[in-house]
Amino acid sequence: MPKIVDHDKRREDIAHVACQVIARHGFEQATVARIARAAGFTTGMVAHYFESKQQIVIASLRLILLRMDQRLTRQSRAGDASLLTVLSEGLAVDSQRFAECAFWTSFWGQVPVDRKLKRINASVHKEYLRLYERGFAQYWPEWSRWTQRVRDQVLSSLVTFINGLTASAVTSRGDWPAEKQVEQLRLQLELLRRWAGEQ
Repeated sequence: MPKIVDHDKRREDIAHVACQVIARHGFEQATVARIARAAGFTTGMVAHYFESKQQIVIASLRLILLRMDQRLTRQSRAGDASLLTVLSEGLAVDSQRFAECAFWTSFWGQVPVDRKLKRINASVHKEYLRLYERGFAQYWPEWSRWTQRVRDQVLSSLVTFINGLTASAVTSRGDWPAEKQVEQLRLQLELLRRWAGEQ
């Protein structure tokens, strides 16, 4: 009897490994052959699922976004969750999330020179805004009373801050232990909440 292959699972496995390989070796050095080798597949098998390295990268981006959404949702359901604990899920506070943040940092370097990746990055950015906005709406009662301009400013400032914080954690890992990242996020949230309340 022939072995039943879960093709969706195999695509996800390749995307997961690609994330790890790009995080470890950088975008340019993460060839399809290297990704295939790390996944335990032949290059031909990877090519069966993805026509190009760019498609693998896009699948990795979607996988990271899905995992981020799942982590935020799981934290939101926890009885003692706060906005800080929920948003900390996006920081490079453990090995998996460090790899995801390192992947993002490498990906951002490609965005300015690739129109398709630029469009994908813009789309993913909107998804992150949606995830973060959901957290604000759930944990800050005053969120709905603020004007759209204030909410937009808070969201933009938060995303900019998290992007900078995760890039710092990736490039200088020893200087940014998990506790320090979370503390900086806590301070930023306090400043944003105070600023918004004064508007």
